[in-house]
Amino acid sequence: MYICFCKSKVNLKKRNKLKILNDPIYGFITIPSELIFDLIEHKYFQRLRRISQMGLSYLVYPGAHHTRFHHALGCMHLMQKAVRALRFKDVNISEKEEEALYISILLHDIGHGPFSHAMEHSIVNEINHESISLMFMEKINEEFNGSLTLAIQIFKGEYHRNFLHQLISSQLDMDRLDYLKRDSFYTGVAEGNINSERLITMLTVVNDELVIEEKGIYSVEKFLLARRLMYWQVYLHKTSLVAENLLIRVLQRAKELVVRGEKLPASEALAFFLENKITASNFTLDVLETFSRLDDYDIVSAMKEWANSKDFVLSKLSSMIIDRDLLKIKIKKKPFKKDKKESHIEKFKEKHKISSEEARYFIFEGKISNQAYHLNKQNINILYKSNKIVDIVKATDEYNLEALSKPVTKYFMCYPKHKD
Repeated sequence: MYICFCKSKVNLKKRNKLKILNDPIYGFITIPSELIFDLIEHKYFQRLRRISQMGLSYLVYPGAHHTRFHHALGCMHLMQKAVRALRFKDVNISEKEEEALYISILLHDIGHGPFSHAMEHSIVNEINHESISLMFMEKINEEFNGSLTLAIQIFKGEYHRNFLHQLISSQLDMDRLDYLKRDSFYTGVAEGNINSERLITMLTVVNDELVIEEKGIYSVEKFLLARRLMYWQVYLHKTSLVAENLLIRVLQRAKELVVRGEKLPASEALAFFLENKITASNFTLDVLETFSRLDDYDIVSAMKEWANSKDFVLSKLSSMIIDRDLLKIKIKKKPFKKDKKESHIEKFKEKHKISSEEARYFIFEGKISNQAYHLNKQNINILYKSNKIVDIVKATDEYNLEALSKPVTKYFMCYPKHKD
């Protein structure tokens, strides 16, 4: 016997959008509203599941396979804590401002390309992920009938309450509080394990500016030190540095070959960016839609094919990443002598019978810089019980903290191993 139900007569159960997610860092994360749920369900946001948070760092730290999706949800969770902490201290945050904060921090990284920062130096030019994030937010805002307008104003720093923007983007924002703790967890590098909850609890607002209560000084010191150590030990790790530079050169070489008229196997989205020079001036909504279909999988799949290319440079570079057989790297405090680089180029060029231009894909220099704290960029201020407000560098009794505000620059050279 078959029973048919007419939809008009059946009271279908409404979908529960107030979900609870389980996060390895914070435990349970709650989705605070139906609008937030719908944004998380959106295809643009779901794409972040396929964008690595730490690029190719998993070649150094095998556990570092977490994604921008993880990070965005973690940031939203910390923002919920921040709103509760500030309201407890009688800081007025309306319900509309609260939801706008959650939307803004949730979508702050939605414009990242495959392997995060590598795309900004190879596939697209003169446009950064923040600008692409804003384009995504404005496009989604149209679909959601203007529901993201306030969030976009806060994101851009155009809303009249500046401390709301500081929660999104500053030297002590929810973005940094999450990625330091999260990246520390997934890499296993304990030096980055900051006490984000205590830092949030110490937050308050004076004259529309975020400040930290005096008893939070040592937590800020730990945060800045953790940031410095994570950059040297993780984000600027020499192997990660080699891998990211190789990836940039893989994409540059692929683009060079395509411009010459060669046909390379690639997904439709990747092929578009290889065939066209995309800058801020021609990054249209159609380009944005194509960009939204591009993720880590496009790049890895392409490199697996390109490893068999007839072009020596593309084949060799792709194989190096796929097989984790990377270049050697030396890091120094002073620039390398020019003849050192040229010597490597001549040897590699002769061995493989390639041009100097082709050899330069494998022998190159660069520099890295680490500055844990910027003295003149939205300072981290400490509020004393006397109501005096002082910059963290002057407030602390830790002499090393002033040193953290000065940029440290190092120079590197990458070149093939002897067997190459």
